[in-house]
Amino acid sequence: MDNKIRKPIEPYHLEGICQIIAATEEGLSGSEIGKILADCGIPDTSPTMTKWKRLYNAFIGCQNNQKSSYRIIVFLCHAMQPARYLKKGELFHSRLNDLNKQLSFIGIELTDTGKFRTVERSATLSQAEQRASHFKHKLEVRNIHSEIFKFCKPELLTENYFHAVFESVKSIAERLRTMSNVHADGHNLINVVFNTGAPILQINPLRDENDRNEHNGFANILRGLFSTIRNPTAHRPKFTFNIDEDYALDVITMVSFVHKKLDNAIYS
Repeated sequence: MDNKIRKPIEPYHLEGICQIIAATEEGLSGSEIGKILADCGIPDTSPTMTKWKRLYNAFIGCQNNQKSSYRIIVFLCHAMQPARYLKKGELFHSRLNDLNKQLSFIGIELTDTGKFRTVERSATLSQAEQRASHFKHKLEVRNIHSEIFKFCKPELLTENYFHAVFESVKSIAERLRTMSNVHADGHNLINVVFNTGAPILQINPLRDENDRNEHNGFANILRGLFSTIRNPTAHRPKFTFNIDEDYALDVITMVSFVHKKLDNAIYS
């Protein structure tokens, strides 16, 4: 670790770090905090206090004594060792994501191998949020189509579920227009592009009834996405359309399925 990483960390950054790593519900347990502090040679000065305050006091005391944040960095490396999170992958990535948002303000980042590296320092909250995205990681695990990341990257990075869903569904219409050169929208676009009698795009050779059923079913999936997602999100206030992370993941996974089918579409 270089001198920049060893420099003392400002108290307000330390407070944020401690509130993440020692959160009441999802953070390290009291016994884990005690053990890691001992392993890192950091005196546990307030063992009876609330977890995050206990950790903060230990960090501040150690840093003031040594004029260095070195042992704090070592503590975080120990606390975020991947081996500690076997069968707890969701917790690991959630904690890592939140921690890296805070660490970005001091110009460091913790990798998924449990090691630190220097990064460009974040100056704003927006920049910090874009450094790490738990939502984006979940999408990557699902092997989401690259077209979605290209079309709504800012919304994904800031975990804006409402706009991520809206923009992802819009990406289908935009891609259909590009592929077909049909300048329509919504159901009109789908009806023209996937008209069984004279389709512009086919998802199979349309050789028999089974092929036609699959082709029409795919077009119905598109109509359903437009009617269920795009139209309501475009015309209703955001606060009346509740979209949480699970909902967004499910919709965007379906949109990814559509893009992957379009990758192999046949031009008539």
